[in-house]
Amino acid sequence: MDSPVAFVLGGGGIRGAVEIGMIQALLEAGIRPDVVAGTSIGAINGALVAADPTPTVVDTLMRAWTSPEATAVYGDSLGAQAWRLIKTQTHLNSPAPLQRILERSLGVDARFEDLAVPLRVVAANIERAAEHVFDSGPLIPAVLASASVPGLLPATRIGDEHFIDGGVVNSIPIDQALAAGARTVFVLQVGRVETPLEAPTSAVGAARVAFEIARRHRFARDLATLPDGVVLHVLPSGGALEGDDSLMAFRRIETVHRRIDQAYVAGKGFLRDHGLVGYSTSTGPAGTETGSR
Repeated sequence: MDSPVAFVLGGGGIRGAVEIGMIQALLEAGIRPDVVAGTSIGAINGALVAADPTPTVVDTLMRAWTSPEATAVYGDSLGAQAWRLIKTQTHLNSPAPLQRILERSLGVDARFEDLAVPLRVVAANIERAAEHVFDSGPLIPAVLASASVPGLLPATRIGDEHFIDGGVVNSIPIDQALAAGARTVFVLQVGRVETPLEAPTSAVGAARVAFEIARRHRFARDLATLPDGVVLHVLPSGGALEGDDSLMAFRRIETVHRRIDQAYVAGKGFLRDHGLVGYSTSTGPAGTETGSR
């Protein structure tokens, strides 16, 4: 593609498996990122893509997502989780399995500067009550910080400050791709923004709607205020699975393959329908694209 290309990977826990299918569809179509931006699970997937922006990264992602450590991250026993919460008073899961996945996939001493393409990782800083973007220095702590889901994982300490999940402040960091100079942006989202919100009929539903509004309002604003000359594509997730609205949905590690397959098929169809397979791009007004062989 002629204009700088970004992959923007959003947060979403176990539903982030869909991003593997999207990545496979994009790379098979010859679309390679010049920059990657990610939040939470999108920071994890994004770091692996930034390290190896070729089709071979799909195997790396699959190994990570189907490893025993991934099962421990998402599917630790309820008893172990309860005991950890009693002991720590702050979180259900240990960050150690996730750290092992990252170290095995990226290298213990990996740095942003070692990556094949630039990466921007979003986290929320507790002490400053602010968004923080990591784009240099040690890679593993930054990705752990971005993925530190409150209540599930402990805050990540870096220096004298503490960080939690980037989804709290910027769930789909389009702005970071634009700040890095991208003019063609592919958004890899986990499917939540595809589902219309309805007025809640229960206390749990009210909490879910409030959370979704908090997650989505910035994404909607970013879409509405795209600069001239930027082309943005939101890839389809392939649809939600039964049970995704359950409070225990974050534990459903057995759904990984189905999510990947659905997103891959949907992504291939989207790229084909938009003339993005084997095409280079030139940009017109914001939100439009013309393709040429």
